[in-house]
Amino acid sequence: MAADPNTQLPDGTPGPVTADDVVQAVELAVAALRAAADADWNAPAGSLVWTCWETGEHLADDLFFYAAQIGSLRPLEDDSVRWGYSRRRAEGPDNTITVELEAGPSAMLGALEAGGGILAAVVRATPPTARGFHVFGASDPEGFAAMGVVETLVHAHDLALGLSIAFEPPADLCARTLHRLFPDVPGDTEPWATLLWATGRGELEDRGRRGKWRWYGAPAAT
Repeated sequence: MAADPNTQLPDGTPGPVTADDVVQAVELAVAALRAAADADWNAPAGSLVWTCWETGEHLADDLFFYAAQIGSLRPLEDDSVRWGYSRRRAEGPDNTITVELEAGPSAMLGALEAGGGILAAVVRATPPTARGFHVFGASDPEGFAAMGVVETLVHAHDLALGLSIAFEPPADLCARTLHRLFPDVPGDTEPWATLLWATGRGELEDRGRRGKWRWYGAPAAT
């Protein structure tokens, strides 16, 4: 079950990002992508140089990687898990997780569902005091859940553009994710448009497209 969209903290800000949010994000993405079963997955994914297929693999890889980072028996704050990786093309992403090309888009969707399920399970099972490595700074289970949601939503957007399908996630899911990872963005703009702007994928009111961006995964001070 997804988090209650009306849930807020006592100060009126959105509630925390949870494993249920990871599940919701992946289920929404997969549901949208089912409409593209017969589309050309070799087309560019939105503004990316990657193909839609490469982008789907990258997303599955992200979900797996975040689960491994925070779910290790001994999570490391100062170093990444050293999985091997490869590229399909020189311009493509480095991926540990790949999907059999011959199996087609249905296999890609299965890989996304598996990755989402693994990350959600790890977030539920990992103590909130655990910390795992990320290039933007060590983070906790909620932070990795939020990273998984961001990756899922923005890459579903990239894929939707490349595959000519519709995709728009609910505002509450975007708002919780923005609150957790993007403290530097405006809080009075539409959450989905703000998330796309925060990740360099669009303009926001009088703000131009971001050339560089990052999130902030550090846990809140206690």
